[in-house]
Amino acid sequence: MLVADIETPALLVDADALDRNIGTMAEALPGARLRPHVKAHKCTSLARRQAAAGHLQFTCATIRECEGMAAAGLGADLLLANEVLDARRLGNLAAAGARITVAVDSTETIEAAAAGGVSEVLIDVNVGLPRCGCAPQLAGRLADLARQRGLVVRGVMGYEGHVVGIEEVGERAARCRDSMELLMAAHADVGGELVSAGGTGTYALNTWANEIQAGSYALMDTAYGRLGLPFEQAAFVLATVISDSDGWAVANAGLKAFAMDKGNPELTGGGKVMFCSDEHVTFKPARMVGERAWLIPAHIDPTMACHECLYLFSGDRVVDVWPIDLRGW
Repeated sequence: MLVADIETPALLVDADALDRNIGTMAEALPGARLRPHVKAHKCTSLARRQAAAGHLQFTCATIRECEGMAAAGLGADLLLANEVLDARRLGNLAAAGARITVAVDSTETIEAAAAGGVSEVLIDVNVGLPRCGCAPQLAGRLADLARQRGLVVRGVMGYEGHVVGIEEVGERAARCRDSMELLMAAHADVGGELVSAGGTGTYALNTWANEIQAGSYALMDTAYGRLGLPFEQAAFVLATVISDSDGWAVANAGLKAFAMDKGNPELTGGGKVMFCSDEHVTFKPARMVGERAWLIPAHIDPTMACHECLYLFSGDRVVDVWPIDLRGW
């Protein structure tokens, strides 16, 4: 199959760029130093490529991702980096032989892990992002409670998500340090072998965590592309121009093909996206009807969840079609 034969809109991944990105990260963070976050691609075929590069532990954002990874034979060490109040599905995975660790940040989530049959937890610590995580000074108390409930506390996790996208590297490094000082103080109270943190934007700056949860590095997007990281853009949405006018063109990929929380997609080869609507992207300058437009998502992780499959290509040929099989809950 040729790339020119693909029906649009479609999600395409450059196989060569993907392999180079995975290799670059494997060299920087070999083996257990990286716990790739599968929320960034939601694709077990891509996860197998990461495992082949030596990354055998994975981070998940949903129970569905854990289930899919285990079913694909990638359940040797899965961390659900999210709180749940019903852990029975996770307990079933553990009973079937997968190693499952779940993040906890409260009495309720500890009780859910114990009741659901999950035996290993990480204490999730708020290191500055106003999302999940306990106050650092409460982490030791929660670890004690978890051990009293018979759980193994593997350590701590904390995500500096408010830091990873800062464009100026000096400020990004300084604020990463501030966040990790909070996490290390909590780890002193909690104990355990793991300090799990980080993302694509801080993978080379975060020297405190002993495992980094980066995921977007494999495919990249315009937000991370502005940071000067050593990763190539590998993922694109391919669209076809369906209308042209006096100065602009309209192609057949819109809000339902892209995550828009970080802005419009960008055109390869120049031009400017004016706006997206449900099924359309309008951009300048005008192009002829029938021409193809290659667009770079602003935020790759939720963009992946908009598509049922990806077309892996090399040059002008499609070399494989991978289902995005971890979508949904």
